[in-house]
Amino acid sequence: MKNILGTITLLLAFSLLHGCGGGGGGSGTPPVVPPPVDAIIRTGIAVGPIDTFGSVVVNGVRYDTATATFTSDGAAASESDLNVGDVVTVMGTIEDDGLTGTAETVATDDTVKGPIESIDLALSQIVVLGQTVLIRPETSFDDTLSPASIDGLSVSMIVEVSGQIDANGNVLATRIEPKPAGTQFEVHGTVSGHNATTFVFSLNNLVVDYSGATLNDFPGNAIADGDFVEAKGVSLGAAGELIATIVDLEDNGLNGAADTHVEIEGFITRFVSATDFDVTGNPVTTNGSTTFVGGVAADLGLNIKVEVEGALDAGGLLVAEKVDIRRSKAVRGVAVADSVDAAAGSVVMLGITFTTDELTRFEDKSSADIRPLTIGDISAGDYLEIRGAEFPAGSGQILATIFEREDLDTRTELQGFVETVADPSLTILGVTIDTNGSTIFRDIDDNVISATDFFSQVAANSLVKASGSETGDTSILAQEVEFELEL
Repeated sequence: MKNILGTITLLLAFSLLHGCGGGGGGSGTPPVVPPPVDAIIRTGIAVGPIDTFGSVVVNGVRYDTATATFTSDGAAASESDLNVGDVVTVMGTIEDDGLTGTAETVATDDTVKGPIESIDLALSQIVVLGQTVLIRPETSFDDTLSPASIDGLSVSMIVEVSGQIDANGNVLATRIEPKPAGTQFEVHGTVSGHNATTFVFSLNNLVVDYSGATLNDFPGNAIADGDFVEAKGVSLGAAGELIATIVDLEDNGLNGAADTHVEIEGFITRFVSATDFDVTGNPVTTNGSTTFVGGVAADLGLNIKVEVEGALDAGGLLVAEKVDIRRSKAVRGVAVADSVDAAAGSVVMLGITFTTDELTRFEDKSSADIRPLTIGDISAGDYLEIRGAEFPAGSGQILATIFEREDLDTRTELQGFVETVADPSLTILGVTIDTNGSTIFRDIDDNVISATDFFSQVAANSLVKASGSETGDTSILAQEVEFELEL
């Protein structure tokens, strides 16, 4: 994410940021709470993946971009260069309602771009330029991939990944799209194993040879372990090392005046206690006035994804007013919509009600290609893929994180937690999954197993994905059934 946190730092350093807007979301997150009624229009920023367009929606705030300046990797760009799932920094103003604003600048950059070295279907991850890229329910795939999922990827394919880096240096992908041969490789990370004699350093499992590179913004023109950098190059050496042409030092922290209000979404990268932790390298504390959404203080820990809103104190510590704990989204449905209630923001598929809110990420991957796609564009009979989680708990309703429309297909899929088992059937979210002698069963590692083995292992609360054909309003005849990891 070149210059995303650097952009935040620049804005704070010039004291342009007096407040931040929006935010909220995650599993079980209520709508964004507006500021007090006597609030005024405030200058602020939002950092996170794009949820939808028609302006730009980030962290539940819809920013008018009619007069905004766009940059991508530091170069001039336009809104049409952006896609749902791209991580952006929006700087602008926020209205009293806390839900709308006007963008002055929108900046984005990929986290890593290069050839895929390996693919692990069982763990749902890939390796790109030595960086482990985690593919999760919040990952969007460009519709030029077929299928638009991890199954559409292949070793040696060049991909651009937008995402967020966790405490282990892994990248949680929010968007993946293919790129043509000849594309410049780029990678962000923290320098380790630096050797000033041989001009090499490592970014996780990637060795970078910078002997012929231009260095930008390094004090004394010297690289050091612990530096957060972006390295660029157009080729790999014989041992797989990146032959860098440019290495940029990037600021991975916040430097603002006391009382500056900020909003950060990312992973907890250092954790001592609920009053002493870092989010993407920035120190955070909580106190008795901190509001927790999606969990409690005891749920915080290393690699937990959060959104933190608050103000910096005199020492640069972010004192959190709100901590939103983001949870994984394990439910996935792919089917034809039975009915749509646009006023309620919901659709019914397979008898399951899927709801949407201001944080749902909409994308039209059908030939209609409507941008922005809204719930009002959806009709009964549309073929949809929806990912999310049950909310409220026990309701049987799924709050959508990802909502995509695709061209009509006969394939029906449902992934969720098993409720009941009665060999040769099981139920998931009230949907009966029937199997027969033609059904293929797979274990957690994607290996084919027998029906006997499957039914001896499956139990209530097992996470299972079934794909096949819809045989009734709430039934599927499965061609394939497999165990899944909750990621």
